[in-house]
Amino acid sequence: MTTISDSPTDGRVFRPAVLDLGDALLRPWGRGLDVPGGVVPALVAASTDPDIARWNPLSSADQAAAEAYLDRCDAHWADGTMAAFAVTDAARGTLLGNAFLRWNNQADGIAMVGYWLLAAARGRGLATRAATAVTRWAVETADARRIELFHAVGNDRSCRVAERAGFPYEGTLRASWRFDGRDYQDEHLHARLASDPDPDLG
Repeated sequence: MTTISDSPTDGRVFRPAVLDLGDALLRPWGRGLDVPGGVVPALVAASTDPDIARWNPLSSADQAAAEAYLDRCDAHWADGTMAAFAVTDAARGTLLGNAFLRWNNQADGIAMVGYWLLAAARGRGLATRAATAVTRWAVETADARRIELFHAVGNDRSCRVAERAGFPYEGTLRASWRFDGRDYQDEHLHARLASDPDPDLG
């Protein structure tokens, strides 16, 4: 006898995986992540990057905060509500950045995607490829039907990533988010549907 669940979130969970981009690997953030020099120092160092601090402030400014972040990542992987991937160099294992997904409305299959890169990893399309990879993974493995992407209006780099990754601009959200403790700022909303074609990254 087949049992049919009434829960709309069945299957809409994020489970740990490694996504291979060729020159980079997307590996789950957590206490078990191994990067040269240690994952905690790498996170603390990333929080001092000026562009990250401006557009994607990290709650990892010291060892205790970084460890708390890793514990939250482990907890979210365990309950399937968020998928945080460290973008690492495929050959050396060094930290290059971050790509993450979280449910905005799990029952309705709506997720959001975000990303940041360290300065040395920028300018080679890696953020676009990472955002595309995690979006495809969420559609294929977690039944995401709509993936939203938000960025501050002044963050032109992120806007270009969104467009290249196949996230059309849908509108401007006024005074929607506070970046780095400053006044609320306007954000652009981009989104992809599961039925949208993959972008041509060639």
